[in-house]
Amino acid sequence: MRLTVDELAARAGVTVRTLRFYSGRGLLPPPELGPRRVGWYGAEHLDRLELIEELQRQGLTLAAIERYLAQLPADIGSLDLAIHRALVAAWTPESAEQADVEQLSRRVGRQLSAADLDRLVAMGALHRTERPEVFRVDPGLLPLGARVLDLPIPLEAILSTRAAVRLHTEATARELHRLFRETVWKPFREGSPSDAEVERMRELTGRIEPLLTQALVTAFHRSLAEQLAEHDAATPDEA
Repeated sequence: MRLTVDELAARAGVTVRTLRFYSGRGLLPPPELGPRRVGWYGAEHLDRLELIEELQRQGLTLAAIERYLAQLPADIGSLDLAIHRALVAAWTPESAEQADVEQLSRRVGRQLSAADLDRLVAMGALHRTERPEVFRVDPGLLPLGARVLDLPIPLEAILSTRAAVRLHTEATARELHRLFRETVWKPFREGSPSDAEVERMRELTGRIEPLLTQALVTAFHRSLAEQLAEHDAATPDEA
């Protein structure tokens, strides 16, 4: 991906002035300079910019965003940035954001075909509405879904993958809820807590959810990496 400053701003839905402001604050790395000192931006710039915008939607100040980005590895890749953005977006209440095909095409940087739309719907990045040309958007999944469009993955494989992920995540969520209910919440209630203590416990429970989500994503990332490493180490016949 090679984008000019104008193209990057258009893809991210911000103004060039905003983009330059972020660059001046050190929130974006400098572009690659080409002939005649034209600056070229890549996927990592777009993903970092989208993460910044998502953090702002969460209500973080620029100073807080700077601290957040400072904690990320210096060599963090485009995919990891996109995963961070998806995790941040997960805590945003589900919105009624909708977009038509032309608006979606501008956001993903390509003219979307009917097959592309079917794939994005299969991934959960888009949801169909009563109007065929208008879709409800999942802002956390759309950037990731746009990347999958360029991969030779059949629609059937996407549907099967989504079903498998949903099946196992629901089972994990039920088991974690059972463990918390039986080992934490039940003993707590048997101790006859006051109303203030119960409310405090509910508040603390809500804070655990982001930690569990991050732990699940990290564990899955490592497990997938191990599976890929085992596949690479296999003989051609076994692969």
